Amino acid sequence: MATNYLKRSKPETEKAAEDAKVAEAVAATLADIETRGDAAVRELANKFDGYDRDSYRLTSKEIEAIIAKVPARDMEDIKFAQEQVINFAKAQRASMTDIEVETLPGVILGHKNIPVQSVGCYVPGGKFPMVASAHMSVATAKVAGVPRIIACTPPFNGKPNPAVIAAMHLGGADEIYVLGGIQAVGAMALGTETIEPVHLLVGPGNAFVAEAKRQLFGRVGIDLFAGPTETMILADETVDAELCATDLLGQAEHGYNSPACMITNSKKLAEETVSEIARLLQILPTADTARASWENYGDIIVCDTYCEMLDVANEMAYEHVQVMTSQDDWFLQNMHSYGALFLGPRTNVANGDKVIGTNHTLPTKKAGRYTGGLWVGKFLKTHSYQRITTDEAATMIGEYGSRLCLLEGFVGHAEQCNIRVRRYGGKNVPYATAAE
Repeated sequence: MATNYLKRSKPETEKAAEDAKVAEAVAATLADIETRGDAAVRELANKFDGYDRDSYRLTSKEIEAIIAKVPARDMEDIKFAQEQVINFAKAQRASMTDIEVETLPGVILGHKNIPVQSVGCYVPGGKFPMVASAHMSVATAKVAGVPRIIACTPPFNGKPNPAVIAAMHLGGADEIYVLGGIQAVGAMALGTETIEPVHLLVGPGNAFVAEAKRQLFGRVGIDLFAGPTETMILADETVDAELCATDLLGQAEHGYNSPACMITNSKKLAEETVSEIARLLQILPTADTARASWENYGDIIVCDTYCEMLDVANEMAYEHVQVMTSQDDWFLQNMHSYGALFLGPRTNVANGDKVIGTNHTLPTKKAGRYTGGLWVGKFLKTHSYQRITTDEAATMIGEYGSRLCLLEGFVGHAEQCNIRVRRYGGKNVPYATAAE
């Protein structure tokens, strides 16, 4: 393979060292929250957000007053975006049906899709108020039928962000807390004197939030393991450098460690994109953040063929993969490891993030190799059940079951089967022997 890097990000060893520091800080903070509850949460909120109040949960009157500050046009846009997310989530939910089948005469098997009973939704907002994240988590959980939905978001410029609170409330949040970071995620998962713990944590966040969710997994469920946002562009000569550079920097502005990668079979396009990125960084208002991400976490990879581009993309398994080539459908058919695909030059990641209707909480750090992103199905648990309705079926299945249990040495298991063979089949099967 003739793959080569026109530009390469910092070494993996440096990235790993940063991750280790985050993990250590998160572990200590979660232990403090579990030990001291509300007191620890309050100290953290004051330390990191400079925010204090008697209760971090907003009252109904406070929510009404905050939402009243949202301009009419902004509210219209929020409702439109939320409607798109809800409509797609409803379509997804409709695809998940309960089933019951008779697999053998008298043997009934089935499954039910049951909502998780409580969910904690984290909505980032310290640096950028992530209004859309409320749709993706809160509104989607509501479509799934979750009975208790709580939501946390940090203060923005020292107070609750009206647009985020509006999106949470409209989405169906039962409890809204103005809390950010590890303290929010820890409080929702571990519980405190005033916050009842949840069964599932969802929502994006910075490296500390992502690591907190990773460490809490097992105590609670999580939507997925996630790190800083990633964007990848697969492009050929059918598009220009301005489009590629805009889309790379448009996601690099998320944070100082947001990977952005371009894979192309056109060295000319790659070189022009490097120049265009330099130009845009001179005028982009968020250039300080985007530049740091691009310099330390940006890659441009030049391949010889589309097949090589595909192989590299599947191996890297990035969160957002924007495909702008003459072979878009081929990439759709053959990509197998990614968060979400954005096909064609008319499509872009920002639309997916904010309004088009698909969920923007997606796998990062190669998690796309084994999981997709957040969707209505993540809030549902598929539970099986079984029923035997005839004596003949109980006898026949019991005979097979007894022999198979003894094959593995499980004598007690076998007797569960044998007693039913004796009772429903009238067969004299002695204790701890295989049915004949």
